[in-house]
Amino acid sequence: MRLARVLVSDILVYNQEARDRALREGRLVSALGGEINKAWELYKSKVGPEVASSTTYFKDALNEILAEGEKIF
Repeated sequence: MRLARVLVSDILVYNQEARDRALREGRLVSALGGEINKAWELYKSKVGPEVASSTTYFKDALNEILAEGEKIF
């Protein structure tokens, strides 16, 4: 879903250096957890908790965009 990709892309845009370092060090989740949680809450508020819980759009966007294709989330 487009919204998930936009929100995750925003995390990357504003945290590129921190993401790059965390990805190299294998600590992406802990380094950007706060930003990821904020984006998740916004995503849930826009699409509804049912849709957010029943799809993998947000997780897929995290893996594709933040984790550069790795299955981290």
